[in-house]
Amino acid sequence: DPVRREIAKVSMERLIADGRIHPARIEEVTTKVTKEINQIILEEGEKAAFDLSVQGLAPELIQYIGRLHFRTSYGQNILLHSKEVANVAGMIAAEIGANVDVARRGGLLHDIGKAVITEGDGGHALVGGDLARKYGESPQIINIIESHHNDKEPTSVEAIIVQAADAISASRPGARRESMDTYLKRLESLEKIAEGFEGVEKCFAIQAGREIRVIVNNDKIDDSLAKEVARDIAKKIEKELKYPGRIKVTLIRETRIVEYAR
Repeated sequence: DPVRREIAKVSMERLIADGRIHPARIEEVTTKVTKEINQIILEEGEKAAFDLSVQGLAPELIQYIGRLHFRTSYGQNILLHSKEVANVAGMIAAEIGANVDVARRGGLLHDIGKAVITEGDGGHALVGGDLARKYGESPQIINIIESHHNDKEPTSVEAIIVQAADAISASRPGARRESMDTYLKRLESLEKIAEGFEGVEKCFAIQAGREIRVIVNNDKIDDSLAKEVARDIAKKIEKELKYPGRIKVTLIRETRIVEYAR
């Protein structure tokens, strides 16, 4: 539970700084910190709703929104992510003539289930839908929440908009941390794709996988063919891999001439 973890963290910091660590003092500090964290949760929830002009939320939903302030997913703060999704969804809705208020409200609430589910992301969309249903949200908002990971079919254009805004926020470069295994697999996949082309001698994924440098055999690939190979490698990466941002393909064709002066 990220909220309990934050309470424990702040309490320990204060106890260590104070130096008086005994059962009565621990209980006193923990009680005080719990009240402070609950106040932060309320303030963060109210601020998010106010900043996005989302009105009429049940007090319980505001509390759940505030709890997202202490929740992360792959290093991305979920409250900031939800606010970003709401803003992006609102802008897309305005551009295409959809309901801006519904898109923003759905964007803000789309990950509300993560305030309840603390391990992994599985099922949070349906749990969020149940919360929204319990606290009086409209069927359209409930569907936006439940369908944002395709657990249910979207029934409105605003639901599709929130799906797109969620993907934009989550996949932008630097938004989320990758696990080490995922990161290494991505680098290996990049190098494997390039190595599959004839004439490639070596290749190296660099810049955290944002660039791949390909060294080709000078005798097998001439200058005109080098451009074609680089383009083909880029197209195959686009087709076979999923990645945020873009990947630069640098092809190196070295000509080395050695002469000796005697």
